[in-house]
Amino acid sequence: MSRIVKNRVQRKIGAELLINVTPTEARVALVEHGVLQEVHIERRMKRGLVGNIYKGKVSRVLPGMQAAFVDIGLDKAAFLHASDIVPHTECVADVEKGNFVVRDIAQLVRQGQDIMVQVVKDPLGTKGARLTTDITLPSRYLVFMPGSSHVGVSQRIESEEVRARLKGLTQPFVDENGGFIIRTAAESAGEQELVQDAAFLRRVWAKVSERRKRPGVSLLYQDLALQVRIVRDFVGTELDQIQVDSSKTFDELLAFTQEFMPEIADKIVHYSGPVPIFDLYDVENEVQRALGRKVELKSGGYLIIDQTEAMTTVDINTGAFVGHRNLEDTIFNTNLEATQAIARQLRLRNLGGIIIIDFIDMLDAEHQKRVLNSLELALSLDRVKTNISGFSGLGLVEMTRKRTRESLEHVLCGECPVCLGTGSLKTVETVSYEIFREIIRLNRSYDADEFLVYCSPAVHNSLTGEESHLVAELGVYIGKRVKLKNEPMYAQNKFDVVIM
Repeated sequence: MSRIVKNRVQRKIGAELLINVTPTEARVALVEHGVLQEVHIERRMKRGLVGNIYKGKVSRVLPGMQAAFVDIGLDKAAFLHASDIVPHTECVADVEKGNFVVRDIAQLVRQGQDIMVQVVKDPLGTKGARLTTDITLPSRYLVFMPGSSHVGVSQRIESEEVRARLKGLTQPFVDENGGFIIRTAAESAGEQELVQDAAFLRRVWAKVSERRKRPGVSLLYQDLALQVRIVRDFVGTELDQIQVDSSKTFDELLAFTQEFMPEIADKIVHYSGPVPIFDLYDVENEVQRALGRKVELKSGGYLIIDQTEAMTTVDINTGAFVGHRNLEDTIFNTNLEATQAIARQLRLRNLGGIIIIDFIDMLDAEHQKRVLNSLELALSLDRVKTNISGFSGLGLVEMTRKRTRESLEHVLCGECPVCLGTGSLKTVETVSYEIFREIIRLNRSYDADEFLVYCSPAVHNSLTGEESHLVAELGVYIGKRVKLKNEPMYAQNKFDVVIM
């Protein structure tokens, strides 16, 4: 029976998922204690590829990179590194599986070879998808590993007694088809739940194997839609409520959870209020703020976050925060507050790869230690794996965060056609002088009577206004007339010089 929420729940909510679904996209927001922590977006025309299984063909083998490019039917060839080839695949049938080590890529795959692969990273920027031959199929409690005879247990299950119990229950499911990894969500699962999960995964694998035999089939398995996948993956999180604003999606999630996750089915509610659910929780504004460089701190300090191709840098500044005691305490308190904001921004913006944090210089070693501990504690709430290497000799904190999907900025934004991603524009003065140099160059190369310059409104206003004497001086210098024409559609740094 449908449960409907028309207005924001008045009782205190700890963590909840907000699911907004339209015909063109699905968006999921994780809100903890009223503060947005994560946003996941999937466009219908650009569904994520992570988890998909393909039958591909090796198009190029690059021994110098120890990698191969594989055609899986996408616009860009996908990338398979030698280290992502595992021993229980057909690629390495000629090696001793027990003593398998990464060897020359040319000995593992050959050009034109058909190969079954799984996407582990979506295409990012100019890079194609990252692949592995280590196929895995996830479900509620288990992850199926075809070709393996291993039973693994999630490291987050710390009790040795529980680990042994789960391993004992799962071991009988292992056969010549594959082994299993026991997920964190299975910590309190019983034998019946594990039996059902194992049977479900075997059925899915049988369908994948059947599709692989069909000619002309590339996509063998596609992971669940975002809204279902997120509910499945967040099930280990202490969620108080899952609000869905689409009645169709509500019915789908209710049916899915009743079959696979009955313990959370009663947490799913259908939101039908007059205010869009993301507006009600201020998610839309938070997303807009997450696209900016500057992040304000409550104390008056601020962060500057710059995302580049190679890494992300975070700079901390005291700003208007002057403190109440001495300078060292002001710096320490600003850095301490920044650790919480940094951890949240990394999750919210989904920033991955190398991250360099430039804290304000601290002279006290104890202050450095406490700031580092605060950062580690804040990052411990992140479901994505992070690794902090501590302060470097230059006083920078170097860390990494696993990159599995595109950042929020890359999903929502494209390269600026004017600045081409640099974030800077040539000044009006610079463009004006470029025009003058181009006219002089053309005057020396061609016999022209006059020159007509098409330029942006800003440049036109300058050259016909306070800088008009420069145009007159240029005309005298070359002995030709120079005319200017305002072109409203031109960006500031664009111009054309026409010979008349």
